[in-house]
Amino acid sequence: MIRARTLVALGVPESTVYRRCRDGGPWQLLAPSIVLLATGTPTPDQVVAAALLHGGPAAMVTGLHACRRHGVRRGPPPTTLHLLVPHARQIRNTDLMHVERTHRLPEPVLRAGIPLAPVARAVADATRRLHARDEITELVADAVQRGLCTVAQVSQKLNDNGRRGSSTPRRVLDDVSAGVRSAAEAEVKKLWERSGLPEPWWNARVHDARGRLLGIADAWWDDVALAWEINSLEWHLSPQDYAREQERLARFTAVGVCVLPTLPRRLRTEKGEVLDELRGAYKAAAERRRPNVRAQAPRRRQQGGDTAVQ
Repeated sequence: MIRARTLVALGVPESTVYRRCRDGGPWQLLAPSIVLLATGTPTPDQVVAAALLHGGPAAMVTGLHACRRHGVRRGPPPTTLHLLVPHARQIRNTDLMHVERTHRLPEPVLRAGIPLAPVARAVADATRRLHARDEITELVADAVQRGLCTVAQVSQKLNDNGRRGSSTPRRVLDDVSAGVRSAAEAEVKKLWERSGLPEPWWNARVHDARGRLLGIADAWWDDVALAWEINSLEWHLSPQDYAREQERLARFTAVGVCVLPTLPRRLRTEKGEVLDELRGAYKAAAERRRPNVRAQAPRRRQQGGDTAVQ
């Protein structure tokens, strides 16, 4: 990857440079005056290198590409590269990259020599350019679950950079801060609202009579000791996480907790059936003797600590 003017300074005539970049030539332009000395589809790293040359010394990668390089794994795959540059620079977009001029250029984080916007800024910038709520939820939830940033940090970055494109991300942040950690769980919350049942505690910690942590229930009705679990490998970070979920369900069952497992796809394709199952599970849990377990409400809803269960 090299600037056209650098090739000219090395003795290659300017006309030769641009002739070689024509269709069918041995070189190609990835950005104005940025030459890839090869043919074929450029790799993501080559696109990044071209974008940084195009953007200049203070440019940095943000959005989905930066999120992936920071270690965020969920959310949609990156497409057009998102580049931040100082507001004073007049730089055009290209087919491969979107250039955003900003007065609030953060201090970059270097990963493998590539300057990236910090995680919270990268996530916030990515959410502004997404439209599907479930994609935004997956992206934000994964970054928060992995401890790469907090909901408050992403919210602050949205506030810092104006309200444009932030309406849906802000609603997603409200869900994530309430304890809904994935798109599947967000669907659960919407479906519960149609059930007529009391609101459960989301991601509640459940302990047995000896105080041993049994697990964290996706949704928990404390009055009847009912756990509603979204149960599928696709919503977990790894097969090991899925195995741990199965062990948690076994611990719940062993002490008498009623558990309703639901596959994420059914939340969209079989809503009526899932609602019937949920209402039936709640009724069955209410009719049996409640097991001796204790549940801890999420902090934002907690009213005086652990809830003792008779």
